[in-house]
Amino acid sequence: MEHTALVSGSSKRIGKAIAEHLAKGGWNIFVHYNTSATAAELLLAELSTKFPEQHFHMVKADLSNIDEVLELIPKLVADFGPFDLLVNNASVFNKAYINATSLDLFNSQLDVNLKAPFFLMRDFANLCKSGNIINFVDTRISSNKSNFAAYSLSKKGLWDLTQMAALEFAPGIRVNAIAPGVTLAPEHEDENYLNDLAKGIPMKRAGGLDPILKSIDYILNNEYLTGQLLFADGGENLGINV
Repeated sequence: MEHTALVSGSSKRIGKAIAEHLAKGGWNIFVHYNTSATAAELLLAELSTKFPEQHFHMVKADLSNIDEVLELIPKLVADFGPFDLLVNNASVFNKAYINATSLDLFNSQLDVNLKAPFFLMRDFANLCKSGNIINFVDTRISSNKSNFAAYSLSKKGLWDLTQMAALEFAPGIRVNAIAPGVTLAPEHEDENYLNDLAKGIPMKRAGGLDPILKSIDYILNNEYLTGQLLFADGGENLGINV
C-alpha cells in the first residue's frame, strides 16, 4: 500500500532530511517550499532518481499568506487524492525579547508557526480523514526564557494545539509532536556554535538529525501513540546542567 506525506519546508535542512528519510522508507513526498525553488528542484530530482517507483511533487506555498495556506491541501487532494501524513516542519525563528517585539515580528512568528499548522491540520482532518500529523515544536517550550518571545509562544501554542487535535481527531488521525534541541547550526554558523550550545545540556553534545528521524519512525510505528511530545533534545528540557 502506498503512503504519501506532505512535509512543509522540505527543500532544505531538517525538512529535507525528513523527506529523504521518508522516501527511503517507501513514502511518496510532496516537497513543499516557498522561496527555495532551486533547492526543491534538486531534491525532487535526487529523490526521483533514487526511488523511481515512487512519486514526488513540488508544491509552493507562502505559509505567511493565509490564502495560500487555505489553498494548499484542498488543491493537493483535488489533484492527487487524500494522503497519509502531514509534517508541520516549516517555521520562522527570529530573536527578540517581549519589550523589543514589533507587531510585524509577532505576526510573522504566529502566522507561520501556529496559524498555518492550525489550518493545515484542519484541512488534513476534513479532507484526508485518516493518517498521522507530526508537529515540530521546540525544546524552548519547556522554559519561560523570553529572548525569542514570539517564536517560543508560537511553539507553546503548537504543542497545545497538538493535544487538542489529538483528542478531537482520534481515532482516525493520530497527532504527535517532536521537540528538537541542539540539532543543526544556523546557516551562517559552524559546528563550534553547536558545540558551545551543547556544553550545558545533559548529553553534552549536539544531537544532529538522527534523533529526529528516529522519533518520526517511533511515532509512525506506534499505532497507540497520540497527543504525545518527544523531546529529541539530549535532555535540554530538564534544565541546564553547568
